[in-house]
Amino acid sequence: MVKTFSLTELDCANCARKMEDAIKKIDGVESASISFLTQKLTISAEEAKFDEILKQASKVCRRIEPDCKIVG
Repeated sequence: MVKTFSLTELDCANCARKMEDAIKKIDGVESASISFLTQKLTISAEEAKFDEILKQASKVCRRIEPDCKIVG
């Protein structure tokens, strides 16, 4: 399953890369990409685990850039 989300308050391209790398390491994630330019996060993951993966991705984003939120 592939889903795309908007990101708010993402202010740093380097932070976006760090978030992308960390999200890719979450168990069940097949692929992840963040476009700093469009402020979009795309995750491909197992459908059964998607809600838990999204919660973990939100924590990762807040840890790297505290004001960043996944909207979607």
